[in-house]
Amino acid sequence: MRDPLRRAALRKLSLAAASPLAYPLAYAASLPLMSAARAETPPRTIRIGVPAIVAQPKVYWGAPGIARYKGWFEEEFDKDGVRIEYVGFKGGAPMVGQALANGQIDLAGQGDLLSIIGRSSGMQTRLVLPFTKLSNAYLVVRKDSGIRSVADLRGKKVAYFKGNQIHLQVLRILALNGMAEKDIRSISLDPATAGSTLAGGDIDAIFSSAEVLTLRQKGIADVVYSTKGQPQLSSYNGLVATDSFVQKYPETLTRLIKVYVKADQWTGDPANRKEVVRIWAMGPLPNLYAEEDYDDRPWSERFSPLFDPLLVQHYKRTQDQIAEQGLLRGPRVDIDQWIDARFLNVALKELGLEKYWAPLGLDGKPLT
Repeated sequence: MRDPLRRAALRKLSLAAASPLAYPLAYAASLPLMSAARAETPPRTIRIGVPAIVAQPKVYWGAPGIARYKGWFEEEFDKDGVRIEYVGFKGGAPMVGQALANGQIDLAGQGDLLSIIGRSSGMQTRLVLPFTKLSNAYLVVRKDSGIRSVADLRGKKVAYFKGNQIHLQVLRILALNGMAEKDIRSISLDPATAGSTLAGGDIDAIFSSAEVLTLRQKGIADVVYSTKGQPQLSSYNGLVATDSFVQKYPETLTRLIKVYVKADQWTGDPANRKEVVRIWAMGPLPNLYAEEDYDDRPWSERFSPLFDPLLVQHYKRTQDQIAEQGLLRGPRVDIDQWIDARFLNVALKELGLEKYWAPLGLDGKPLT
């Protein structure tokens, strides 16, 4: 006789697949699930791969960082003897992707670029939750560079971390200003190295995320451009899970996503903003710049866990751009099928948050 607890869990996921809120696509209903013949035994350790800086003690960034700081993972899993292990990789996002491919980790926080390339190359993964949305890019320039806008970059030495989310943002920004990558002297540097190189006068400008705002504070650089208010130029990061983990531990994955969704709701609540910024400021980004980076739209939109039309369109456009650059390592990814929001839909229902967030439409505005 089938276990009633297992039947109930599978029923939740089946109903979630049909939910129009977070995942309007029918494909999820056809995904294979673990046999209902026995109850799920959770793994002893859930291994989540992230860049090294995110895994450092006392570095709590984004909504996942808030969940770590608050101890919500332990609150959910300690009773079952399950440990959440954030595995940091010094090589950044590319090394995280390699670890996912090699089976060293079960899930990974991955940007849009590398997660799509990985899936195209044959990695059996699912995109199960948005992590960060609408991330801005900034252009900072050496004070004596004479650069006052993106248009002034032609022929200049410009650093950014190639192969990461920022890379495609740079290409989009250049295209919007009538240029291509060949029109600048591009150099691949991680943000920390780029900052010291700019200070030494060996490059003219840097494209990066909000962490480069610290160079302005130090008097090294001026900020001459950002993507604020331009959702088509933003970047996204998501939680990617291996197919084997999804199929073997559907209940555990749902519980994990519930913690993340709880953190999204708490982080995006205006009543908690001062506390959120205080926690974030324990890491490398001063709280002043956290406030500045997030002032272009309501925080609830930046911390929405929904797979809304804007996000789906972004991933599809990103794949188009990757293909144009010749970076796909295999067939095109069916983005609609790759996204698996069954677990998110269950989490939203169990937390009573099904109507909490408004999905963003293709124009970046909330759908009513």
